[in-house]
Amino acid sequence: MTLEARIEALEKEIQRLNDIEAIKQLKAKYFRCLDGKLWDELETTLSPNIETSYSDGKLVFHSPKEVTEYLAAAMPKEEISMHMGHTPEITIDSENTATGRWYLEDNLIFTDGKYKNVGINGGAFYTDKYEKIDGQWYIKETGYVRIFEEHFMRDPKIHITSNMHKEK
Repeated sequence: MTLEARIEALEKEIQRLNDIEAIKQLKAKYFRCLDGKLWDELETTLSPNIETSYSDGKLVFHSPKEVTEYLAAAMPKEEISMHMGHTPEITIDSENTATGRWYLEDNLIFTDGKYKNVGINGGAFYTDKYEKIDGQWYIKETGYVRIFEEHFMRDPKIHITSNMHKEK
């Protein structure tokens, strides 16, 4: 193998690794914005061509605005959420497309309203497709299949001592 060929192969491998890291950061931003209820910022993670398949395919949306409007309505300030994506398996399919699988662990706590003191713990597998537009990666397709979801009543003696969404 010539030096030029080795350098070219190395450059391609570095680009592949940079793309994988950019996708990991993209999904981390998605989860952070979801739990922070930062809907405008979450929208910036989604491709204009987004298609979702949340809740085992029951919730399908076709634009960033549809996604964030649904999430804003479905996740009021009385709901504290924690979504954690683990063990990413990312494959760069082409220069501008990639796929990813993530293990999701999520916890929800309802602090008020009709679901006060309800807790939800769950696990799921996310499957995503990504596309690169003008050098930037976006989530093009996303959805998950639940492994489990448990609902329970939280002990009312347990108090939330900090909640970033609580009005002061």
